[in-house]
Parts: sequence; C-alpha cells; structure tokens
Amino acid sequence: MSSAPDRPYVGRFAPTPSGPLHAGSVLAAVISWLDARAVGGRWHLRIDDIDLPRVRAGAEDAILATLDVLGLGWDGPLTRQSNRDEAYAAAVDRLLQSGHAFACACTRREIRAAGICGWEGPVYPGTCRPGLPPGREGRSVRARAVTRRWTVEDRFQGTLCLDLEALGGDFVIRRAGGLHAYQLATVIDDHELGVTDVVRGIDLLGSTARQLQLYAALGLAPPEHAHHPVLVGGDGDKLSKHTGAAGVHGDAARRVLARTLEVIELTPSDPLCPDAPEVQLQEALNHLARRPLARRLPPASHLPWPDGEA
Repeated sequence: MSSAPDRPYVGRFAPTPSGPLHAGSVLAAVISWLDARAVGGRWHLRIDDIDLPRVRAGAEDAILATLDVLGLGWDGPLTRQSNRDEAYAAAVDRLLQSGHAFACACTRREIRAAGICGWEGPVYPGTCRPGLPPGREGRSVRARAVTRRWTVEDRFQGTLCLDLEALGGDFVIRRAGGLHAYQLATVIDDHELGVTDVVRGIDLLGSTARQLQLYAALGLAPPEHAHHPVLVGGDGDKLSKHTGAAGVHGDAARRVLARTLEVIELTPSDPLCPDAPEVQLQEALNHLARRPLARRLPPASHLPWPDGEA
C-alpha cells in the first residue's frame, strides 16, 4: 500500500478504448483492483480516450461489460479524458508561463536525423529549447527535462534509477495537431482524482520519470508507483492489441480471471472449474491478508501466458 499513512489509498485503472480488454489488460485491472481493495482503498475507472484517432466505436462499452463480468467494480463516477481538454490547456499555459515548457518547431524526421538514440527511440536534440530558430513557428509544446536522473521507490520493483535524458529528453505535452499528450493528461487527471498509488505495467516505466518531472514543474505531490510484470505469449511478445491479443468476453471471463490470479500466485481453490468472479476475488483478498502482492509478484519484467488461454 501507499507509504504515506496520512493519505487514504486511491487507485485507478485507465484503459484506452482502442479495443476490448485482453488478457494483458485484464492482468493490469486485476492487480490494481486487488492492490486497492486489499487495504480498503478506492479504485477509480477512467477512460483514456484523449488520443481520438485510436478510439474505436464500441470499445468503451466492451471494456465496461468485461469489468462488470469480472466483478471489478469501481468507485465514483466514470471519467473520460475527452471531457478534460480545458484542464490540460490550462496546465500547458501554466508550464509555458513558468518556463517549464517551450514551443517546438521540430518534426519527427528532424529529430531522427539528429541521430541521438535513447532507450525508447530518438532523443530530442534541444533545438528549440533556447527559443524557436529564425523563421520557424512552433508546432508542438515540450516540457523541459530539468532533472535528468530520478530515483523511484517502486513498491513492486524496488529502488529504480531513471535517466530522463536517455529516455528522450524534453518531451511533448501538446502535439502538433493540438492534441494533448498522454504524459500531461495522466498527471492532471491523477492529481484531480486524488490518486495516491499508480499501479501499472512495467512497460510504462519510462513514463514515470516524465510524469514526475511534470508533477515537480506544476508543484504537485506525486503518487507512489508500483510497476508489475506484463503478460507475454509463447513468442515472447507482450500481449497487446497490436500483437493480436484476443479480447476477453463474457463466457471466458471466469476462466481468464482464474488464470490471471494463478500467474500472480493467487490461485483459486478450483482453477479447473472456477467459481464466480466475486468468489475468486474474495479468495484472492483473503490470501493477500497473509502475504501482500509486493511479495508475490516475481522480479521479472514479464509473465508467460499460454497460447489459446484467451
């Protein structure tokens, strides 16, 4: 649970409605739900639909239906990033006025051409950091990577050191087309929801340093972090919509939940003929009362998911 005893636990699950939940996203939902409920905390649901080109018709309804059949109820009203543009715009203005962000004229091709390789792709070479070059107009807005190295006390992974420069340096918070970026939206929304603990897959670890930079620039208290392993298929690739992971639908939910609990060492009493999701989840919470998630999850970055399970 959160290391701040004076802050009641508030967690969240924030899927992108680009398709139905698959086994990998079910794992993320289950772990974050259990982490919150094990300490009597709140668990919010937010639909991260800020990236409109990725939104697919019917995906939100499918996500809600799957969470319902899995027994993963949430607290408070459902929120959507698509309704929050004014809050994001205000944050960008504040960062620009304070000097923690700047207009950038660079294209992706120009950044790639600079030839500086980082952990997650090309590193921004700082072209517009001191000001726009003569004759150029700002296309996007970038946050300044003021602090290069961040130390994170991750509840699942232990002490982690993240190099923001190696992750890409100054990063986009408003895109050339006017869309606000994930990094900014997540920080603003998590703060306004009162989130104390961000529980998510280790594939999003690189986002943590960027988001901590934004929390610092905006003068906001950051949440605790816990990054869990992600599911991979037999080919070693992470289960995702991009790799063709199948969606989890009604009849399969009970079996998928049982398998999900099994891979995180919370095996139901009858995994071959699983009980109703509510029973499985209560059993899992009973197990967590004796041994918390942080001591059950393996230190590896991934967990195997047999082909054909979902």
